Amino acid sequence: MLAGLKKCGVIISSIPIVRAGLMAVMTDNFPDYEISCHQSVDELTLLELRRANLIVCDLFGERSHGKALCEQYYSLMTQHKEVRWIFMVSQANYALAVEYLLRPESTLLSDAEPLPQVIAAIRDQGKEANRISASLTTPETDAFLLPPGIKTSLSLSERQVLRLLAKGWGVNQIAMLLRKSNKTISAQKNSAMRRLMLRGNAELYAWLNSAQGMKELNLQPVWGEPIQWKSAPQIDTLQSLKTV
Repeated sequence: MLAGLKKCGVIISSIPIVRAGLMAVMTDNFPDYEISCHQSVDELTLLELRRANLIVCDLFGERSHGKALCEQYYSLMTQHKEVRWIFMVSQANYALAVEYLLRPESTLLSDAEPLPQVIAAIRDQGKEANRISASLTTPETDAFLLPPGIKTSLSLSERQVLRLLAKGWGVNQIAMLLRKSNKTISAQKNSAMRRLMLRGNAELYAWLNSAQGMKELNLQPVWGEPIQWKSAPQIDTLQSLKTV
């Protein structure tokens, strides 16, 4: 294929071995792409943004200023809607990624995603891929666990719904995200309100924004939790690349 007809892709990661790993993935599986790599989003040029068909961003090591970074990406996404964005997300910044980066033109993958799944997400051009990796939305995800010592009568499903409501999501959006019906989400919301003895939406949202509500739902420390580094016997996930 002529170089001038190639698609344009960009890889952004602050970790050199991840940049090298993603570059190898693109080179081996997508020869129709001309790829450039950057250490941070600040290195992106306007020309690259205008030409880009795909931008793969690794957010693993960015928890110290995660909100500002997500806001920066959100601004770029709203200005360049023709670009496909794939974000590699750790549990530490999952909540922020959902809040700021989940859009029709974006896909959120776990930073521990098997490489075949990363390749599949890039290959299908966003037509069939799940917008959020199943490994980020399983009930066991750390993003929805309480800190040690906090007791509550809320079920895990009720807590999940309340957390998303607190982030500004509506019932319809939550139903789409969790792949449940609107009726189910409304029932879980109402059940949570009964458990908390709240008598209407006004009291619910006041509780969600209270210190007690934020502590109960573990909202404040989501993107500041320490990340546990793990070793792996072979490089078969992006998380493994970071531990080599």
